[in-house]
Amino acid sequence: MRLHFTKMQGAGNDFVVLDGTASPIDLSAAQARALGDRRFGVGADQILLVERSSTPGVDFRYRIFNHSGDEVEHCGNGARCFLRFVRARGLTDKTAVRVQTMNRVLDLALQPDGRVRVDMGAPLLMTCTVITGASLSRVMRYLLKLVTLDLPAVHLSSPHFAALSPW
Repeated sequence: MRLHFTKMQGAGNDFVVLDGTASPIDLSAAQARALGDRRFGVGADQILLVERSSTPGVDFRYRIFNHSGDEVEHCGNGARCFLRFVRARGLTDKTAVRVQTMNRVLDLALQPDGRVRVDMGAPLLMTCTVITGASLSRVMRYLLKLVTLDLPAVHLSSPHFAALSPW
């Protein structure tokens, strides 16, 4: 598949942005991995797929794929690039847009100084039990089963763990 793309960067995260507004782009996980590969592809933290919205009151929809090919909920830095992209491409002349992601609607606004404000909504507070180990040795997996950590987490786009420890 031949795709036209734009490479963007926001606060150190880099993105490949695809315009699927004129004709749909059916991006598979394998294609997202190939695009995101830093040695053999374009290279990116995430691939952003811009689409038209079918929801009243929402200007656009966008899908976000990690360079691993997994589709994820949303990304603040990606949302900032998203608004700059749709304005630069002439897809909108609005300075404020509403964007549907996998799990919520984001409000994006272009500020007079050129920065983009992203209202990601209220954070979801949760406690996550962290056990990693698919690639750990048996000994490490056994030890992790004995000692699990319940960590406070703030969920804005993907879970971010708060460093709240007595150490």
